[in-house]
Amino acid sequence: MDKTKSDWEKVVEFHGHVCPGLAIGFKAAQEGLKALAGTRAVDEELVAIVENDACGVDAIQVLTGCTMGKGNLIFRDVGKHAFAFIVREKQEGVRVSLKHGKMENQEHRALMQKVISGKATAAEKAEFEKLHGQICQTILDTPGEELFDIATVKVELPQKAMVFKSVACAYCGEGVMEPRAMVKDGKPCCADCATHYRSKLLALD
Repeated sequence: MDKTKSDWEKVVEFHGHVCPGLAIGFKAAQEGLKALAGTRAVDEELVAIVENDACGVDAIQVLTGCTMGKGNLIFRDVGKHAFAFIVREKQEGVRVSLKHGKMENQEHRALMQKVISGKATAAEKAEFEKLHGQICQTILDTPGEELFDIATVKVELPQKAMVFKSVACAYCGEGVMEPRAMVKDGKPCCADCATHYRSKLLALD
């Protein structure tokens, strides 16, 4: 990425657009790195645990260097604007969570629903874009301690990412990572080919 661009510009370029969720992730990453006196991860020395799969996760990846591909971005599907940043060597760090209702804007939410449903007028679309930008800027300008609850945490992290060999699925022929392979009728298979088989098993519970 262009080193002449600001961190925020890099995040927007990576994500593709400006939105409040992206701004929240950006500020959370800044607060996490500041609390740890850390810098962007080159390898897996820093681990991020994200509790949603919303726009802010892209900002976490850009600022911290924690990515799914490197194995140091862990996704917990609990639907919270909360992000933990852990120093692997110490197995401890900080959890940064958005204060409930802090950035709630009923007018913005109502307009968003109209825009998403395709029922918004041109004037409503313009007003939505205006509010969208204003909320983003407010997030970026607000001190982190006013936006987030920040707490120290100690976490038992999984080991560093490993490289596994692939095995051929006996049913579709595609390769599947060995630890993810299943057995169907005594043969190795992928999760897709095992779906019907697993559904039948679950029905017996």
